[in-house]
Amino acid sequence: MPNPTSNPLSGATRVHFIVGDPIAQVKSPAGVSEAFHARGHNAYVMPAHVAPASLAQWVAGTSLAQNVDGIIVTVPHKFASFDLCATTSDRAAFLHTVNTMRRNADGSWHGDMFDGLGFVSAMQDNGCNPSGKKALLVGAGGAGSAIAHALVMAGVSALAIHDEDA
Repeated sequence: MPNPTSNPLSGATRVHFIVGDPIAQVKSPAGVSEAFHARGHNAYVMPAHVAPASLAQWVAGTSLAQNVDGIIVTVPHKFASFDLCATTSDRAAFLHTVNTMRRNADGSWHGDMFDGLGFVSAMQDNGCNPSGKKALLVGAGGAGSAIAHALVMAGVSALAIHDEDA
């Protein structure tokens, strides 16, 4: 849990959101807030339960707050959030999906997709090098497509993808 004594909420606090529908299952607000604090940042992550039909309007409203620096994107908003970004990484542009949004200097949003990179990095950190290996991926939604991309970039020799949604 973030330590409010060492990082008290104030007018100087920087705000980040994690947006999803539903949102009650996410555990990252506390952990990411702790990581900010460990690095000396006065910043907190707040959950935002936003229905898909309201996402664009919510991002537009959130964009008006000048102390909001970032948005973590989760289910089901990863594909829709891509269209709300003025700029993106090459990875996000290829996938047409984002899981993080940060402010550009002009106040617009820059999107990136780290789900696949994080997954493959965790594999490698645990002794599994996908280079030259065959892989089966079950699920090709926002995170799944990002994992597929990262596996290909890591050099898998073959990638089979199965998804219930054609």
